[in-house]
Amino acid sequence: MGKFVNSTEEFFAYCEENDVQFVDLRFTDLKGAWHHLTYRMSAVNTGIIEGGFPFDGSSVDAWQPINKSDMLLKADIETAFLDPFTADPTIIVICDIFDIYKGELYEKCPRSIAKKALKHAEEIGIADAAYFGPENEFFIFDDVKFTDSINEAGYKIDTEEGEWNSGTHYDDMYNTAHRPGTKGGYFPVQPTDSMVDLRAEMMLVLEQVGLEVILGHHEVAQGQGEIGIVFSDIIGASDNVQKYKYVVKMVAHLNGKTATFMPKPLYGDNGNGMHVHQSLWKDGKNLFYKEGEYGNLSQMAIHYAGGIFKHAAAVSAFTNPTTNSYKRLLPGFEAPSILTYSSQNRSAACRIPYGAGEMATRIEMRFPDSTACPYLAFAVMMMAGLDGIKNATVPVGPMDEDLFVLSLDEIREKNIPQMPHTLRESLEGLIGDNDFLKPVFTEELIATYQHYRFERDVWPDEGRPTAYEFKTTYQC
Repeated sequence: MGKFVNSTEEFFAYCEENDVQFVDLRFTDLKGAWHHLTYRMSAVNTGIIEGGFPFDGSSVDAWQPINKSDMLLKADIETAFLDPFTADPTIIVICDIFDIYKGELYEKCPRSIAKKALKHAEEIGIADAAYFGPENEFFIFDDVKFTDSINEAGYKIDTEEGEWNSGTHYDDMYNTAHRPGTKGGYFPVQPTDSMVDLRAEMMLVLEQVGLEVILGHHEVAQGQGEIGIVFSDIIGASDNVQKYKYVVKMVAHLNGKTATFMPKPLYGDNGNGMHVHQSLWKDGKNLFYKEGEYGNLSQMAIHYAGGIFKHAAAVSAFTNPTTNSYKRLLPGFEAPSILTYSSQNRSAACRIPYGAGEMATRIEMRFPDSTACPYLAFAVMMMAGLDGIKNATVPVGPMDEDLFVLSLDEIREKNIPQMPHTLRESLEGLIGDNDFLKPVFTEELIATYQHYRFERDVWPDEGRPTAYEFKTTYQC
């Protein structure tokens, strides 16, 4: 697994060997969406790869104004892989954005920001490598409908695994009655787990595009799954999230299903998270490892976690960037929102996974979700962690008890900090607390991002009545 080409020369040789007809250039916007444009292979040469592919940056949300729209896609040739879904041989190449007006990598390009974060860690002498291992959960549904207009709003989701289908009459088959039920989906075998073959196909295709797959399994909720892949450096891990989401969505689509990484599509059942394992290294040594300490965790690792918790509101504006993100974090659904650390304890926001020795020691932040742009989410956590190391920030903990059973009053009595409860709260936290980001994130990027999220997510959501409000308010 891993890279298919290592140089421009190898790229052209690989394309010729595989009869490539099209070069598909992929880049990521501020909200984490993948975009692309496709060149004929005959139009691609060494000059344009080295110089950059021109495109219109004003057509991407929250990027360039119309009078300064010309930008360049700088292809990272080592990311190239064959698209497993196109009819004609197509090679995908992940790109950075180059700002022709300033003559530098674009300040609003998430991938470029992640690169700057790693460079910052090197420049301040703390680490020369940062490894991230995201765990992206997803739902597979059979049918999704929604409407959103001035006088009507609603949605309806269906999956053959949904317990609401226990009494459904099917014209073309019997109702087999094998369903996991609410919160009953963790590890049942077939036929209750209806997605075994679908996940297997996803795992095989992920390996085709260069990811190293470890395992796949049904998750807790109805219609929910997860596929585990090997960690990578901050850029490789972010690239892998984009490839992972593309493959999962496309395999589901081609099988007549629909996949989503939405944090909380089902009321009353568990949601989708993106747990993120992370560690800092220098000169080949794991800086988070200290044998004999609690969880074999070094003071640097504890301070790193402390920095993330200290800046949790600002961090969550990037790691949990949608209004739906905070519905997942409500108590009762195994989504940690209590900001403490604990060894092997999944109820804490920061878990120290079980692992033997230096290579396996790491921390796992369990509150992020997959609506996050991975490049920004990883970079923000690392910048907050570096600030924690710099200031020797000590988090609350360790706490080994089951934190899910604590009442709100008990949490307050113990002075345990919590995650923000809404996206508005997170964005207001970012507005008031962003100095720790400024070695890498420009003021323009921070301002653009918070305005964009307010205008796209917060205000429209706050302005819309919901079905539940009609249920509780209409007769008042």
